[in-house]
Amino acid sequence: MGHNHSHAHNHTHHANKKALLISFILISVFMIIEVIGGFLTNSLALLSDAGHMLSDAVALGLSLFAFKLGEKKANAKKTFGYKRFEILAAFLNGITLIAISGYIILEAYHRFIDPPEVASIGMLSIASIGLLVNVIVAFILMRGDTTENLNLRSAFLHVIGDLLGSVGAIIAALLILIFDWGIADPIASVIVAILVLISGWRVTRDSVHVLMEGNPAHLDLLKIRKYLTDFNGVIGIHDVHIWAITSDFPTITCHLVVNEDVDRDKLLQLVTKQLEEEFGIQHSTIQIEGPSLKKDIKDMCNTCN
Repeated sequence: MGHNHSHAHNHTHHANKKALLISFILISVFMIIEVIGGFLTNSLALLSDAGHMLSDAVALGLSLFAFKLGEKKANAKKTFGYKRFEILAAFLNGITLIAISGYIILEAYHRFIDPPEVASIGMLSIASIGLLVNVIVAFILMRGDTTENLNLRSAFLHVIGDLLGSVGAIIAALLILIFDWGIADPIASVIVAILVLISGWRVTRDSVHVLMEGNPAHLDLLKIRKYLTDFNGVIGIHDVHIWAITSDFPTITCHLVVNEDVDRDKLLQLVTKQLEEEFGIQHSTIQIEGPSLKKDIKDMCNTCN
């Protein structure tokens, strides 16, 4: 059971890493093209999209580095290994998204006041290629684990924001081309910036929750407490803590109070197995104690008072 889960986890990890590498190469190459195109056409929508693509390249590179670093074995100084760096990478990506959206809105404000001339045909051509590249990259990343792995999801949201940036740039280019609406360029930029801001906020919030040892969203603490107290021989539970080392590595520690006649080794084996099968918690640390120990602790506390 544990072997199969480990094999599946390793396969997913390898698929995530491969998806990030291919995406990183594609985004980096096109980003250079878009920066040049943005300056040549004088389009803020293109330049903001290129700026976002730069953050994509950094985000994908950082996520890739986090996966690679996470493969390092645990040691005496890092007893959980380096997997937590994936959450740090997601946090940095989220903060970057928020900062980029703020910069785009500020630039757009200046363009509302003084709309510049924009080479709409060049803008349309580059934005269309950008859309195609982003669709390909988004599809590649979707084949990875974007629901459970926060690190990959943060990189994926960067690309989705970028994809929307390309759509905004295309619409703005068409409006400038057909109706000569120069103001469409900063409007498209602001809409994209707001969408990027929302994505950035969500990733930052989720990564801070993990870093603060928050309860994983998919695990119900009360449900798990009740589940554990329903085992034969268990008469109480205390000091229950559930957190995640990284987004796909939930952990639990708790104290189970049991009857004196309970086979503790057998119960421990059963509880550990059931926590993995029912809730996907692979790493559990459970202390089993008799009712007399709990009474002794209470007596000690009363004496102290």
